[in-house]
Amino acid sequence: MPPTTNATATRLCTFIDASPSPFHVCATVAAQLTDAGFVELAEAAAWPVSEGKYFVVRGGSLVAWSTEGVAPLAPFRIVGGHTDSPNLRVKQHPDLTSAGWQLVGLEPYGGAWLNSWLDRDLGLSGRLAVRVGNVVQQKLVRVDRPILRVPQLAIHLSEDRKGVHPDPQRHVNAVWGTGTSPGLIEYLAAEVGVDADAVLGWELMTHDLAPSSVIGVESDLVSAPRLDNQGTCYAGTQALLAAVQEPGSVVPVLALFDHEEVGSTSDRGAQSDLLNTVLERVVLAAGGGREEFLRTMSESVCASGDMAHATHPNYPDRHEPAHRIEINGGPVLKVNQNLRYATDASGAGVFALACEQAGVPLQRYVHRADLPCGSTIGPITAARTGLSTVDVGAAQLAMHSARELMGAHDVAAYAAALAAFLGP
Repeated sequence: MPPTTNATATRLCTFIDASPSPFHVCATVAAQLTDAGFVELAEAAAWPVSEGKYFVVRGGSLVAWSTEGVAPLAPFRIVGGHTDSPNLRVKQHPDLTSAGWQLVGLEPYGGAWLNSWLDRDLGLSGRLAVRVGNVVQQKLVRVDRPILRVPQLAIHLSEDRKGVHPDPQRHVNAVWGTGTSPGLIEYLAAEVGVDADAVLGWELMTHDLAPSSVIGVESDLVSAPRLDNQGTCYAGTQALLAAVQEPGSVVPVLALFDHEEVGSTSDRGAQSDLLNTVLERVVLAAGGGREEFLRTMSESVCASGDMAHATHPNYPDRHEPAHRIEINGGPVLKVNQNLRYATDASGAGVFALACEQAGVPLQRYVHRADLPCGSTIGPITAARTGLSTVDVGAAQLAMHSARELMGAHDVAAYAAALAAFLGP
């Protein structure tokens, strides 16, 4: 493996390990952007009219852009992605007891592959809503200690000795203690230095504590949690940082949304007003109006970035036989005739050209016609904004597992293709 590829894959591992929740993804990306001279803007404040590099954060979503060196009212080139991943999340009455054990009540978020979460040392992360006087403030919380575990049933106790299929209501609560431990919220309040009665709300989720790693006999693979879709969050951030170094004829934009795994219908999901609002305000700051905004949008393009299914060596029959997707084979263009992906011929051409300009190979993915196909923010963004949209990604195995696998070479190739897309 070339040294630069290995370093890029290692940086992806560092990014993922720093970002166990969507809120932490935004904090990690924001720190990188700030180091590169980007300025965070508040949605409730007046935005500067001067050109510059800016970003906004709404909960677990982030939008960043640069108008430096770009002509006023230039069209947008947008890399979209999502910050959330399937996992087990904490219920509103978390403290449970059963058979002498103290448990934390959990429930699946998104399409979590439940068996993969059993018998893992788990930490907790997310955010707390905390009372400070008469004001509610948000506090990030992250516990990277093995405080939770969802134990598997012993094979001797299963009905057929072939394992069990966990019931999401009864079988994914986590062991917390054996009878003398504090309640979960009391514990987390102490973690952030507040009284337990000051905690008024929470969004909390588990994360696997095994560190992300570059693995394989030739160090050509990445083993990590949340590759779907932090692989895109990382690659998209690197693409934006590269694009602003050489401004082109478009405004480069990075849009990372929360809640894709559960349908994107929220105040900060891809179905919200977040992207449209930010883009219109960018046009307004440049001296345009509604007419100029609509004209700019008609010339803009979005690459919806999400991870793609590599052909599984143990289950090749589960894939479209004429469309083999290889690990370390380059970025993936995703097409679905029933519009589970938003790619059309025009969008395919734009991304194929970007891969050519970046000097990386392009793979084309089609789902088996007799299996239901997953989806992305692509169709939602296209319908919500009217933007020409193309669905792309990087190949991986074990999607929605607690641990996933991708090619180490693909990290740099994916980022390079997205950078070329942002920088015409």
